[in-house]
Amino acid sequence: MKACPLGGLRLGGLGVNILYIDDDATNRALLRDMLASEDIPLAEAGDARTGLKMVEAGDYDLIFMDLRMPDMNGLTAIRQLRAGSARQQTVPIVVVTADPSEGVRSMCRTAGATDFLDKPIAMEKLFEMVEFFRKRRVAGLRAASGASPGLRRPI
Repeated sequence: MKACPLGGLRLGGLGVNILYIDDDATNRALLRDMLASEDIPLAEAGDARTGLKMVEAGDYDLIFMDLRMPDMNGLTAIRQLRAGSARQQTVPIVVVTADPSEGVRSMCRTAGATDFLDKPIAMEKLFEMVEFFRKRRVAGLRAASGASPGLRRPI
């Protein structure tokens, strides 16, 4: 079995369920291939409406969201998620964008985005982010079971 450089991402079966919502198939393939290099599965949606339906039907621990999509943009999708169920209001949403401007980041934070991943995507940053949210999920499971959360750093 291949060693995982991400601090045991698969230890105890506590991986992360990740969804990437992006209309660009090349972008989805790139992220899928990066994650697959560490045996991390990725669910994909080619538009925001499909992504919202997948979130309603699934149990995702982390959502990567493109901003510029036809029909419904990422900001609208984030707002709809944050207005949804308790789970949708708390699932981390990471905006994947080529626009690092503070104006875009401010709009995204106001809509409910949790964090940002800049394009072009750096593998190290991607894996750090996945590991952080995996640890956050594990800490939440421990807290729910009465065990020590083990994660103190705020996002």
